[in-house]
Amino acid sequence: MELYPLKFTPILKEKIWGGSKLTSVLGKDSQSEQLGESWEISDVEGDTSIICNGMYRGKSLKWLLEQSPKDILGEKNAKTFGTKFPLLIKFIDAREDLSIQLHPNDELASKRHNSFGKTEMWYVMQADKGANLIVGFNQDMNVETYLEHLENKTLPEILSFEPVNAGDTFFIEVGRVHAIGAGVLLAEIQQTSDITYRVYDWDRVDDEGNARELHNDLAIDAIDFNMPNNYKVGYDQSENQPNQMVSCPYFTTNYINLNTVLQKENHNDSFMIYMCVEGEADIIYNNQGIQIKAGETLLLPAILKTYQISAKRAKLLEVYV
Repeated sequence: MELYPLKFTPILKEKIWGGSKLTSVLGKDSQSEQLGESWEISDVEGDTSIICNGMYRGKSLKWLLEQSPKDILGEKNAKTFGTKFPLLIKFIDAREDLSIQLHPNDELASKRHNSFGKTEMWYVMQADKGANLIVGFNQDMNVETYLEHLENKTLPEILSFEPVNAGDTFFIEVGRVHAIGAGVLLAEIQQTSDITYRVYDWDRVDDEGNARELHNDLAIDAIDFNMPNNYKVGYDQSENQPNQMVSCPYFTTNYINLNTVLQKENHNDSFMIYMCVEGEADIIYNNQGIQIKAGETLLLPAILKTYQISAKRAKLLEVYV
């Protein structure tokens, strides 16, 4: 089948903690004042992305993968994932603090939910003054101390609050307690999974007085109390070249600060994803250009080996498996 760079219609999710930046900053089409997430590329059951450009406009990502998995994913990924897309790509706006949560590893997620685990990373696009993320504990931790604070509703006292600015990047491994703080707009790259164990929700209730479900019985086995504090990612920001940010078994993400034409050869036997986090760029393939601007995402099927990226000023996240 004939393939080309693919755009998808964002899947917009209202959340109790969501705000308006996905609309006002990233241009998403919504009137909601509680828009929390824009799912840019998704193969989560019930939330499959729909192509919005070119000859396959209106077709789903799932349909495309069933037609030609090797051409989309690459040979090794097709052997590993079949016709399942392995990543979920999002933009997230937190007007209020998200719940304190964590994600199970592949083994637990498979056994309990028939799902992948949920290793993820965050790239902060914008942060209000004083905004922070919660990542891990602020002291050595054990089950007894954790449960004591959970019981007493003093969990925030033992959590690590990290002040953040635009460009800060965090790698969130499975088993690490975490939360996005109020005032943060970020890009999230993760395994295809919607499994979250919520352990504390700031005693919030909805308009009808109902609290959201907590998952503390499931979470206690999934928390890793001995993780090192190596979650903040340092990375080179050299212009006009890919700079590696995160490389793990589930994905590799590079940072590209571009102000020229970059010739690209895809030797990775993988699809390539480009998230535009600032400015705008053109992806040029077969002498045809497709533009992405801040808040947009593009998928290049693995079979597209040679292309260009052109920009006067753009910051991009380049993602592959």
